[in-house]
Amino acid sequence: MIAPDFGVRVLLWSQPVDFRKGHDGLAALVQTALGRDPFCGDVFVFRSRRADRVKIVLWDGSGLCLLYKRLERGGFHWPPMRDGAVTLSAAQLSLLLAGVDWSKVRQRPCPRPSAVC
Repeated sequence: MIAPDFGVRVLLWSQPVDFRKGHDGLAALVQTALGRDPFCGDVFVFRSRRADRVKIVLWDGSGLCLLYKRLERGGFHWPPMRDGAVTLSAAQLSLLLAGVDWSKVRQRPCPRPSAVC
């Protein structure tokens, strides 16, 4: 399983995109539609019309990476379609890529520990 590091920003584009787009086309979409820099280290996730395929674009420091996944059965669980992007945690992205309905999973609050000196 490919999963981003904890603390990395994951942006999920909720509208379906043309899956003929490659690295450059999706990077251009990140710049124009999201107003973001595709080379900043954030992870950008795109869906197909049937919601059974996902493409992920990210800059790893030396090149632009394009990851593609297709589920053999069922589809990915996506937020309602609207303009813009939804921010996910790295854990939510892992659940999404596993085909789990990540929107029903809640993280327990963890209070910040006090400094011990």
